[in-house]
Amino acid sequence: MAKDGMFNLIERKNLLVDKSWNESKKMWHIAGPAILAGVCQFSIGLVTVAFVGHLGDTELAAVSAVQNVIEGFVSGFMLGMGSALETLCGQAVGAGQFNMLGVYLQRSCIITVVTALILVPFYVFASPILKSLHQGKEISELSGKFARWVIPQLFAYAINFPIQKFLQSQGKGWVMTIISMIVLAFHALMNWVVVVKLGYGMLGAAIVGDISWWLLILAQIIYVVSGYFPDAWTGFSSLAFKNLYGFVKLSLASAVMLCLEMWYFTAIIILVGCLKNPEIAVDAMSICMNLELWAVMVALGFNAAVSVRVSNELGAGNPKAAKFSVGVAVCTAALFGIVFMIAVLATKDNFPKLFTTEPIVCTRHLSLGVAVGAGWQSMVAFINVVCYYVFGLPIGAILGYKFNLGVQGIWTGMIVGCLLQTVVLFIVMIKANWQKEALQAEERIRTWGGNAESDRIDYNSSMRPIVLQNY
Repeated sequence: MAKDGMFNLIERKNLLVDKSWNESKKMWHIAGPAILAGVCQFSIGLVTVAFVGHLGDTELAAVSAVQNVIEGFVSGFMLGMGSALETLCGQAVGAGQFNMLGVYLQRSCIITVVTALILVPFYVFASPILKSLHQGKEISELSGKFARWVIPQLFAYAINFPIQKFLQSQGKGWVMTIISMIVLAFHALMNWVVVVKLGYGMLGAAIVGDISWWLLILAQIIYVVSGYFPDAWTGFSSLAFKNLYGFVKLSLASAVMLCLEMWYFTAIIILVGCLKNPEIAVDAMSICMNLELWAVMVALGFNAAVSVRVSNELGAGNPKAAKFSVGVAVCTAALFGIVFMIAVLATKDNFPKLFTTEPIVCTRHLSLGVAVGAGWQSMVAFINVVCYYVFGLPIGAILGYKFNLGVQGIWTGMIVGCLLQTVVLFIVMIKANWQKEALQAEERIRTWGGNAESDRIDYNSSMRPIVLQNY
């Protein structure tokens, strides 16, 4: 009996190891290209900042204000409006209904382009907006000029976010990664030519950024429509304009969730801009955030991976598999967070201790990935309000101004808000009823996918109860 018990224990252990390894491979197949593409696309803005920084402190502060305040504000909403696609495409792939993906993609692009049109005034009136936020007059006026020059990038973001989700939901991210790498190299070269050699300054940097982003978008569009997705892309369809209500509903919930996430960091920049010597303070915080965001790119890769894996398994009616995906992702993200923290502490003479938040960053974005995959956007939006705006920002303001800790005090408040949000989301994730989430995923595919598609799809409604009986 003892031998049989030991044998069964070893067998279960080996089975667990095999399942974890297989799940890890599936996750890395999505996370790997997502991380590399994210780093490359984020680095487009970082390269712009690097070249503009050689023009002067005021120019650097102006571009940083546009990227962190105006684009941070706008990108949060745009990314959120595109993230509905992540939930619906992932769950449709899990259910094997690939012919819904092309219509979903077109619907999402319609919504994000209309959103971009609505958000254009934030770029046009960037200067008075920044002045109203008590930013320096010279910085605000220069920021306003730069913001108007980069309006074409706003519409590039509008198309980029949906295409990313479309590709990631099907595990087809490597082409997107290669395109991003090529565009980043082109962007760096053109900045050197236009800004440094030809001396066109901030205007040249803005135009190069516009060209680089639209090269990225056009290359991705060509990839999508060139026949590589025969089941998912069957051409442009008028169905994209029908039954938009459910899609807009989920898009708005995603937008609010991610806006509150990204606007938190915008608010941090605004608080820093109100300190003494705002040029130096904003420059310092921008450098901190840019370096921190490199770690965030890794976390966002896991965000995309766990979102796709959870939505795939829920769409397929496999709640235990979805929960297991979350467990593997938690362990992997925590491991990478610890590695990043050790690397930063090992180089503390070169990097300030402000950059020791990577475990929080990784786990926080992992939790957001689970939320998107399961469709919990509305609940997470409420959690973000409480953790960030009731606790994080007030604590940062008190430490920064009342106790005269400046940038370090504001950064500490940011960390408190992020840590609190991470803990709350982790508790929600642990207590989730995954079988219930699988049933809701089926209902979401049926209802929010649109009646037009449902009429065209032979969906076996008896499949779901049979799958769930195994659990």
